[in-house]
Amino acid sequence: MDTALALTTDMKIVLALVGLTMVLFVFQRVRADLVALVVLVMLGLTGLVAPEDVFNGFSSNATISVIATMILGMGLDRTGALNRLAGWLLRRAKGQENRLLMLTAGIAGLNSSVMQNPSVMALYMPVAARLASRTGLRLAQMLLPICVAIIMGGTLTMVGSSPLILLNDLLTAANANLPSGSATLESLNMFAPLPIGLTLLVSALAYFHFRGNRQLDDQGEGDGNVTPARTQSYFASAYGIDGEVYELVVTAESPLVGMTFGEAEAIHDAPVLLALKSENDSRLAPPADARIWVGSVIGAMGRRQQVADFAQNQFLRLSTRLRNFGDLFNPSRAGIAEAVVPPTSKFIGKSASELSLRKKYGVRLLAINRDKQVIREDVRSMTLRAGDMLVLHSIWQDLAKTAKSLDFIIVTDYPKGEQRPHKFKIAMAIFAVTMLIALSSRVPTSVALMAGVAGMLVFGVLKMDEAYSAINWKTVFLMACLIPLGWAMDSSGAAAWVAGHTIERLPSGLPIWVLEIAVALLTAAFSMVISHVGATIVVVPLAINLALAVGGNPTAFALIVALSASNNFMTQSNPVMSMIIGPAGYKARELWRIGLPISLLYTAIIVLMVNLLF
Repeated sequence: MDTALALTTDMKIVLALVGLTMVLFVFQRVRADLVALVVLVMLGLTGLVAPEDVFNGFSSNATISVIATMILGMGLDRTGALNRLAGWLLRRAKGQENRLLMLTAGIAGLNSSVMQNPSVMALYMPVAARLASRTGLRLAQMLLPICVAIIMGGTLTMVGSSPLILLNDLLTAANANLPSGSATLESLNMFAPLPIGLTLLVSALAYFHFRGNRQLDDQGEGDGNVTPARTQSYFASAYGIDGEVYELVVTAESPLVGMTFGEAEAIHDAPVLLALKSENDSRLAPPADARIWVGSVIGAMGRRQQVADFAQNQFLRLSTRLRNFGDLFNPSRAGIAEAVVPPTSKFIGKSASELSLRKKYGVRLLAINRDKQVIREDVRSMTLRAGDMLVLHSIWQDLAKTAKSLDFIIVTDYPKGEQRPHKFKIAMAIFAVTMLIALSSRVPTSVALMAGVAGMLVFGVLKMDEAYSAINWKTVFLMACLIPLGWAMDSSGAAAWVAGHTIERLPSGLPIWVLEIAVALLTAAFSMVISHVGATIVVVPLAINLALAVGGNPTAFALIVALSASNNFMTQSNPVMSMIIGPAGYKARELWRIGLPISLLYTAIIVLMVNLLF
């Protein structure tokens, strides 16, 4: 490595573009993806990247892999996989809050090893809200540990985070500019960082178990206890609608045999009856005139004791497991929502019974909030007025269809897309096969992941338009446009020049691990300014050249950079952190106090583990 390398015009232009990118990212006066696009165009106009290569970032393995993981994540979301997981977590936790927190964070971390971190966080936020509402834990106590575990879990595989997805492309590109005699840099296999990721994930869980969550407990003042309006705790406090869903099997001795569903609902102290299965027909919000026969199954919601007393009095068999209504009551498919009756509604002056809400619309009216008074008794016969707030239980698709008429306006957030819990097994099988293909290393990871996407589309887990909507094009443009900047840093010699002049100014005889720590901290600082993708693209070529200059392992230095690019637990520049700060009400001071020790621990672990492995 020639440390006296002359600074050429091309190097000056590349370094100027890097500086411009950092300044614009810091001040955020221009959108990050637009900045990246401008930089890409400048690289093409100045000839720093060949015209035929300028747009190759859009077809790179890294970009295709990111797109594929986004689509695969939506496929799993549409099947309700995460909502099933929430129920499993509650059963396994056995009422112990700390165990619930550790289980949830640990499973989220494992999920993030094969999905984009922001996608996993988006899936786990409603899970966390549901768990918080059912356990009494503050949302702030759950979201930060889950978020940290997701970031740590993203280091388990080479497709867990955008920087790691980028790394192999950057290593391959670096081979074209290695000094003569240098060994070719090999791509890393799918699970190359697995030991590092496991150590990070276990350390994060241990930190929150022994220390971090106590600090969050100390912050329990007011605004930290934020829970979304769609959670069960909200409906319990506002309307008295509370409890779990149970299945009640009608026996031959039951007085309900031959009754209509409406008559059963009117029985004194009956829980909320929501579903009915007769023979092979299962219906949510069945019509009031539906008959109940021997062997019919009723879906009832209420407190366990209330439901148990009703079952005993009516000679019904109680089951806490949803064997018949599992798909119907999957929160990704159905749930409770609020709707306001507007002055133009055709529902005004009519009752739910007259409107046949259940028969015509598949919607069950649970309560009415009128003039700050909550009405739950005999709501089916209440005449509706303008301004009434209706509490409805329905399949989300049916609710969306009814809302299109504008006879009531939904004010609660709910899944707008079609949910397909019946495709759960197919989706999981496709996902498992995809991971096995990727693990085999016989085909590129991007091809393996796209094979999984094709499988989900062919078998109806997702529709083509849904796959398009799953892609975060801002992330794709940011990555694809900045990749050529990394190529230009390397091919122009700018990375080698910076590395050489850095070595000249460092004390001689410094241990390589000290330089690795410096590179790790530099990357973490860059990631707060120019995003984790930008930091990876800019610093990897620099780290490779620095390793060559001091006789270190270029692959090890590059891996430290890719891992360190996600090492930001204090600011909103980390896309995962930005998702939780608002809902949980975290203060900047709180994040720095808890996040900084985690960040330093993260750096120490990756440097130690990389040196043990390489």
